[in-house]
Amino acid sequence: MKRILVTGAVGQIGSELTMTLRDRYGADNVVASGRKTPPSAALRDSGPFEWVDCTDPAPVAEVVGRYRIDVIYHLAAILSAVGEAKPSLAWNVNINGLYHVLEIAREHHCAVFVPSSIGAFGLSTPLDNTPQDTIQRPNTMYGVTKVAGELLCDYYCKRFGVDIRGVRFPGIISNVTPPGGGTTDYAVEIFYEAIKHQRYTCYLKEGTYLDMMYMPDALKAAIDLMEADASRLVHRNAFNVTAMSFAPEHVFAEIKRHIPELTMDFQVDPVRQAIAESWPNKMDDSCARQEWGWSPEYDLPRMTADMLAVLGARHRRGEL
Repeated sequence: MKRILVTGAVGQIGSELTMTLRDRYGADNVVASGRKTPPSAALRDSGPFEWVDCTDPAPVAEVVGRYRIDVIYHLAAILSAVGEAKPSLAWNVNINGLYHVLEIAREHHCAVFVPSSIGAFGLSTPLDNTPQDTIQRPNTMYGVTKVAGELLCDYYCKRFGVDIRGVRFPGIISNVTPPGGGTTDYAVEIFYEAIKHQRYTCYLKEGTYLDMMYMPDALKAAIDLMEADASRLVHRNAFNVTAMSFAPEHVFAEIKRHIPELTMDFQVDPVRQAIAESWPNKMDDSCARQEWGWSPEYDLPRMTADMLAVLGARHRRGEL
């Protein structure tokens, strides 16, 4: 049975991925780790948790050795909007932290999952049907760290034979963890505000298309890639993956079908708008589909119905 470490396990993706991995591989075989106390009792009590900071490699290495870890899902990261406010922190966590994890994986013979992002692209990248292999010249610190991270992962795979795999995640929409400082967070916030207040002020302009994905598909992508036949993988690292592409007015219209009272206005944040305009409208994920069978399960209507059902039930219980 695989023994797994999840870094950044208290974050948006990590908190849900940890629980999914525990269901799949056994709770005792999946070690959650992070710098914060897990907010949910389920995450805190369902399996082992270790307080570690990936920018300090010694405790991470100790945990990997003590639990005899086989696979690391390295999710500790600073997101795009926070990265622009705190670029030195973004570099330290996203690059130095990754380097430490890759070194530990090399020394302990671990496989590693490392997520990249649509933020790895820039204004000079084709915005429509963005190819798997294309120019990457991002203009944010977050994007710079993601491109550097992709290259570092390729280097460790080719130079040292570390089994490193990853995807370029689009915006992730979750009904469990609140937004954490990303440019695509409006697509999560609007659901909460629709249920609680029936109104939403969007910080991106109408017509701003971005790739998006519902959390169940994001978790599926990470696990499916790590379980894929290595002999089929040409790219291994930084696969384009997507499930849907929409602009703010589209998710608003879909939610309004369920909540007719919903209204939306706009108060554009120039920082996040500039970031969004430098990212793809829609990525070409054909390499992921061909090399390891990637196929999402949720489109915008199905995701919207599920989000509203789950968040609506939580709101009625007084949990929002």
